[in-house]
Amino acid sequence: MEPSNNEILDAPLHEIGFKISEISSQKITGQFLVSEKCCNPFKVLHGGVSALIAESLASMSAHMASGFQRVAGVHLSIHHLKSAHLGEIVFVEATPLNIGKSIHVWEVKLWKSDNSSKLGDRILISSSRVTVKTNMVVPENVKDAAVNLKKYARL
Repeated sequence: MEPSNNEILDAPLHEIGFKISEISSQKITGQFLVSEKCCNPFKVLHGGVSALIAESLASMSAHMASGFQRVAGVHLSIHHLKSAHLGEIVFVEATPLNIGKSIHVWEVKLWKSDNSSKLGDRILISSSRVTVKTNMVVPENVKDAAVNLKKYARL
């Protein structure tokens, strides 16, 4: 069986069941079901999983926006505002706040739908800012690191 593009692009995201919906140098969106794999002992979304998602999506987009140069996360700030419980679907969007020559800042929001509202409003679960160093030299042993991202991204 051939692996999915999610598994190829980011194995840890794939492990928690994260599905990428849209991927470009200006935005990544996706969703996942809160499962046992991503819950804390109280059966709510683990804050570390929210941080993993934020850093992963910001890094992927920064990698594309920098012309597929090597990137590295240098700072993550996350606010956990509400909880998502076992069985709920969480939606995610990462967008740039600043795309500089060597530093990018990305905002990553996680939310769930408010099923009690007739309008289906969003409930913000967490909001993150991720600072990413870009335009780093890609080592020889990973020169093909961008191949899969280029294959699945809308450029």
